[in-house]
Amino acid sequence: MPSPLVRRSIWIVGIAALVVALIIAIVPFLASTRIVRDRIAYELSSWSGYRVTIGAAPEIEVWPTFKAIVTNVSMTPWNSLDHPPIIEADRIEIKLSALAALQGDVVFAGAELVRPTLRLERNANGGFQPLLAEGGRIATAIRDTHEMVVANIGSEEIERSLSTRQLGSISARDGRVTVFSDGEDVEMVSGLTGRLEWPALNKAASLKLTANWRGETVALEASSPKPLILLAGGEAGLTASVNSAPTNLSFDGKVRATRNAFIDGKAKLATPSLKRMTEWWGADMSATAANVGSVSMSGRLMGDAQRLRLESAEVSLDKNPGSGALELSMGDVVPIVSGTLAFDKLDLRPVLTAFTPATSETVAAEIDPAFSSRLGIDLRLSAGQAQVGPIALANVAATAQIKNGLVAFDISDASAFGGNLQASVRFDRKPEGTQAEMRLLASDIEGGAFGAAAGMTRLVPIGRGNISVILKGPGRVWETILGNGEGSVSAGFGPGALSEFDLPSFIKRLGEGGFFSLDEVAKGTFPTDGAELKGTISRGVLRIEKAEARSPKGTLWLTGILPLTSRGLALSGGIVPPEAAADQEASPPHAAFFVGGTWNAPFISPIKPVTGD
Repeated sequence: MPSPLVRRSIWIVGIAALVVALIIAIVPFLASTRIVRDRIAYELSSWSGYRVTIGAAPEIEVWPTFKAIVTNVSMTPWNSLDHPPIIEADRIEIKLSALAALQGDVVFAGAELVRPTLRLERNANGGFQPLLAEGGRIATAIRDTHEMVVANIGSEEIERSLSTRQLGSISARDGRVTVFSDGEDVEMVSGLTGRLEWPALNKAASLKLTANWRGETVALEASSPKPLILLAGGEAGLTASVNSAPTNLSFDGKVRATRNAFIDGKAKLATPSLKRMTEWWGADMSATAANVGSVSMSGRLMGDAQRLRLESAEVSLDKNPGSGALELSMGDVVPIVSGTLAFDKLDLRPVLTAFTPATSETVAAEIDPAFSSRLGIDLRLSAGQAQVGPIALANVAATAQIKNGLVAFDISDASAFGGNLQASVRFDRKPEGTQAEMRLLASDIEGGAFGAAAGMTRLVPIGRGNISVILKGPGRVWETILGNGEGSVSAGFGPGALSEFDLPSFIKRLGEGGFFSLDEVAKGTFPTDGAELKGTISRGVLRIEKAEARSPKGTLWLTGILPLTSRGLALSGGIVPPEAAADQEASPPHAAFFVGGTWNAPFISPIKPVTGD
């Protein structure tokens, strides 16, 4: 026989089970009779501030959680009942307090909106926002807190005065955000799924959601220890991140949105492709600037609505790390990015592509100075070592500017080819069209190294000297600029040699008659006492006014034209004997010849036979 203790335990368990069974049986009955549709609608309206309508009587579920399911829910502004619903959902699953239900009351413990739609409208500032409710528990709490913030009440007193209403967890599944305009909805965000955890209005809150925006999946996370103060425009901590394939953003610091608004905290931005990021954001870039690859920056972000500064900035351009400070300010017309960045090593090609046109055969064929009407840039750049294709630079100081229709990149100082280098490229948008200007000044450089970097090996002065190139003209692609530009070319070199040129073999071939390739006399060098070049550029043609290389064996000279776009040759030249070179009234040259063909394959044709040794 079971002991009295065992029998008593069995009775207790049985009674408890009966009580649970009765509660499970009674709660749906009470819910179906006392937690009616109007009561749920009233609670939803009290929280949201909108007029709430429900399509059918709620369905009550007890297990595994006590909840009410309402369908075809819409929320409309009370003062604009003919307005399309601001929020509507196919279904809302509301977690309820069973104890409150037994007492005939409704207490929400959480809610999930299934396939909800949030409608936004364009405001006067060009932004998007929903038609806000004038009342509701949340809106009222925000308004009351805002009044305390504006009254400059102490933070501790504000925190003590915050609403203590319990909210709980609100989630959404497969939602969307639309923009309502001209009687139609245009979908902005789809697949919105996430959860807001906000136990009470005076407690901390966190938000996690994913959505599809402009064809990309976006994950958003945010949290704040004082969300109500933050929404009311007061100062509060905020941690937020946005992660997607085109862009990753994060912030951890403090924010204030009302009087003396400011932001102060650690921020980071990273994108594998500047072009992809800006296209995703819907910002227009110049075709060449879009060629810049990966970009990342991090540092302490602080400022207000008019000026933001990124201090102790760590920046990477196409995996070239640098440091410095950046600033974004709201100019009179366009926002302006300014600052100073220093790099140990820097590949200048992605930077140059943002400020110079490519060839017309590429996708990004031209610079677009119209971009300067949307953004201003004023950056100071420095690099211990830099690379521009095959050209190695050191101790580089450069500036990048976009302002008032002007797009410019200047290398004000750099060490290269054993000497100094200065270069600039500018595109100025004017009523008559875009005007381009390019300058190159190389001082005390080694000519052979310069020629090798420029891809020139024949007749390049091997020695130290100076080079100057200036070109101005209308156009936004190289072909147009070269075809219509005006400019000059000059160079001067001291003692050295001409590369890949054998003077004795050259004179011999001239004496034999008939045309021949320059390759046939390229095995050797021509020692010189100096070399000089002067020419002008006009409408795509380089006219060589003077080109000579002087040596004890005579002077080699050239004149003629070089079409820059077709890369053809139409030159005449000669060799002046030493004694004639010393006499300005000398007799005709020792030998004369014509140079034709192309830059890559020149040929020589004698036009005057050799008259001496």
